[in-house]
Amino acid sequence: MQGHRYKKLNVNRSSVVHKVRYATRHPERVVPYLRRTARDLWLRAKHRDHVSYYRAVMASDAGRDPEAAVGSRNHDRWLALGLMQFDYLRRHGLRPDQRMLDIGCGNLRAGWRFIDYLEPGHYYGIDISPDILISAKKTLVSYELQAKLPYLTISGDLTFDFLPSGHFDVVHAHSVFSHSPIEVIDECLSHVGRLLAPDGIFDFTYDRTEGREHQVLREDFYYRTETLVALAERHGLKAQFMDDWEQLPHGQSKIRITAP
Repeated sequence: MQGHRYKKLNVNRSSVVHKVRYATRHPERVVPYLRRTARDLWLRAKHRDHVSYYRAVMASDAGRDPEAAVGSRNHDRWLALGLMQFDYLRRHGLRPDQRMLDIGCGNLRAGWRFIDYLEPGHYYGIDISPDILISAKKTLVSYELQAKLPYLTISGDLTFDFLPSGHFDVVHAHSVFSHSPIEVIDECLSHVGRLLAPDGIFDFTYDRTEGREHQVLREDFYYRTETLVALAERHGLKAQFMDDWEQLPHGQSKIRITAP
């Protein structure tokens, strides 16, 4: 498994030692971190389950800046990250006639490119946040893609019970599992195989660690690759670590799921 120059794979970001060292190197980030900590404590007290909690996080973030809410520090980075996802799947054989499910579609950072490329009605985006889906519809309008008739739907879980079996050639989840506890990932992997068409794929990114698995403020989760591969295999799925994704300037890693 090839390492990535942007990744620090053995860092435990939840440890006190790391936090002190980081604060020493980046004192300007201490106050924003404390504000985020206070916000998350308040939201966790109000929302006991993770989906409700993270929906509230997205509402808070999207209210300030929808592009920042999906992890882009500026518009140029928003465009670059979307193009990176689109180009990657194009290189891996994505065709206009295929059907795509985009889990955690956000404000269509990559989604607008997929919508533009795919045939009308072949893109289905879901997200837990109504606030970010409102922003997604604004993105759709700004790129004049209404005629492509994409589906944009809110979802409260990852059981996909409202979607048809064997329908999607590509299922895509970018920067979703990086914000998900293991039980949410397990729920997704226990149901996603049903959605895949013959020879269909499910690509997801995750925050990879080669040290201790950990989380920061219940927003950012770090997993070992073998943990997620084993979880997929327990649900009868085949999981492959995508080495070629590691060459791209992105902090997360990628696994591809196929159903035997």
